[in-house]
Amino acid sequence: MTIRLDGENLTIRDAARIAYDTSVFVELADSVLSRIRRSRDLIDDWVNREEIIYGVTTGFGEFANIVISRDELEILQANLIRSHAIGAGKPMEVPLVRAMIALRVNALAKGFSGIRIETVKTLLEMLNKNVIPVVPKQGSVGSSGDLVQLAHLVLAGMGEGHVWKDDKAVPAGPELEEKGISPLNLTAKEGLALINGTQMMTAYGILALDKARRLVTTADIVGALSVEALKGTDRAYDERLHNARPHAGQQTVASNLRALMEGSEIRESHRHGDDRVQDAYSLRCIPQIHGASRDAIDYVYSVLQIEINSATDNPLIFPDDQEYIEGGNFHGQPVALALDFLTIALSELSNVSERRTERLVNGALSRLPHFLTTQGGLNSGYMIAQYTAASIVSENKVLAHPASVDSIPTSANQEDHNSMGSIAARKSLRVAENLESVLAIEYLCSCQGIDFRHPLKPGLALIPPYELLRAHVPHLKQDRVLHDDFTSARKLIADGEVLSAVETVLADRLR
Repeated sequence: MTIRLDGENLTIRDAARIAYDTSVFVELADSVLSRIRRSRDLIDDWVNREEIIYGVTTGFGEFANIVISRDELEILQANLIRSHAIGAGKPMEVPLVRAMIALRVNALAKGFSGIRIETVKTLLEMLNKNVIPVVPKQGSVGSSGDLVQLAHLVLAGMGEGHVWKDDKAVPAGPELEEKGISPLNLTAKEGLALINGTQMMTAYGILALDKARRLVTTADIVGALSVEALKGTDRAYDERLHNARPHAGQQTVASNLRALMEGSEIRESHRHGDDRVQDAYSLRCIPQIHGASRDAIDYVYSVLQIEINSATDNPLIFPDDQEYIEGGNFHGQPVALALDFLTIALSELSNVSERRTERLVNGALSRLPHFLTTQGGLNSGYMIAQYTAASIVSENKVLAHPASVDSIPTSANQEDHNSMGSIAARKSLRVAENLESVLAIEYLCSCQGIDFRHPLKPGLALIPPYELLRAHVPHLKQDRVLHDDFTSARKLIADGEVLSAVETVLADRLR
C-alpha cells in the first residue's frame, strides 16, 4: 500500500496505518514539489540579500534579536537541533514516532516552510526503511511546537542521535550508512522548519483516537451483553424516546443497542411478569452516557483532522506574496483542549463499564450467583476482576484532570503561555489503553452471566462476540488464573475482533 502526502488529504486512519504497518510505503505527492521549491527559493533569495528573518538569520526565542552571519547559518540550524534534544523519560513507542515523522512531512508538504525537497525525502527514506529515531516522551510544553521530541527525531536524521534496531537503541550514524541514507545537512531555516510543530502531540492523539473510535462501539457491544446477562429491558432504547432528545451520539447508541438485542430469547423470557420497574442507570442510560462520549470523540476527530493537514511552524513563507509571516501556528492549544476532552470521554466509558461489572458480580443486584460462581467460598469467581476494573477506573479519574489548564512560561518569558498539549496527548492514549482493559473485564463477566441464562440466547448479533470469547476463554467452573483469561479478552477487544464479529452480522446497521 502506498500513501502519498500532499499536506491536504491525510486521514487519521491512514496516519494510524503508517504508524502500525511497516509495509506501507509513504511518498510525497508530485503536486507538492513545485510549491516546496518555490518557498525554498524564496528563503535562498532572502539569505543572499541578507534580510533579517526570525530563525533564518537570527537566533531563537529570547535570542531573536541576535543576527547570525551568513557563513554561520548552517551551524545555527545544527546547534538548534543539538540544544533542543534534551528529552527525558522513557522513549516513545515506535508506532508513535513513525506517525510523528509522517505528520511532520505532511505539514512540510504544504509548502509554507521553506525547506528543501531532499531534506523532506530523507525523512521519508528513514520512515520507509524503518530507521526510527529514539525519542524521549517528556520535555514538550506544547508551544513552539513539540520542540524537544522533534529535535530528537531530526538529531537521528543528522546521524548524531539514536535509532531502534532489533528493539535496542543504537547510534544513528552507522545505521543510516548501513541503510544507504545520507545524513541530514541542515541549511538556513531547515532546523526550525523541522521542529516547530505539534506532531508529537498529534501522533499520540491519532493513535488514541483510532482506538477510541473502535472502542466506543465495542463498549456498546459489551454493554449490550451485560444488559442481556442482567435481564435488562431494551425499552429504554426505543427510538421515540431518543428522538425527543436528538443528540447524534445518543441516537446512534440507542440504534446500536436495538440492533444488538434484536431476536433475544433472554429479553423475551422476562417481557411480562418481571417485578422490576426500571433498570439501573448503567443499563438504562447507556445511550445517554456512551452517546455523550461518542459526540466528544467526533469533535476530537474534527479537530485532529484539521491539525494533521495544517502548517504549524514559524515563520511561514508565502511565495505568492513574496512574504513571510511570524505567528503562532505551533501553539498546541486546539489539540490540548481536544485531547483533554478525549481523555474525559474515554474515562467515562470506563466508569460506566465498571459499574456494569459490579452489578454482574453482585448477587444482590444481578440475580445471578454471587461473583458469577456456583461454588462461592471455595471459589472467588470474578470477585477480584471487579477490583482490577475499579483500580483502573480510579487511575483514569486522576488522568482525566486536564493538562491544558496549566501553563508555565519558558524562554525568559518570551514564550509566556504554553498549552501542555503533549501531556494531554500522552494521557489520552494511556486512558484509551486502560479502557481496553476495563471493557475486557466486563466482557468476561457478561459472557459468564449469559452462561447462567442457558438455554436462552441473547440477541442474534450478540451471539458472535459471545462465541468469540468462548473460543478463547471457557466458562469459569472453578477458580483458575484469571490473568490469562483477561489477557485473551483484552486482545480480542484491542485487536478489533469483538467489533468485527458483530459487523459480520449487522453490516451497515452498526455505527
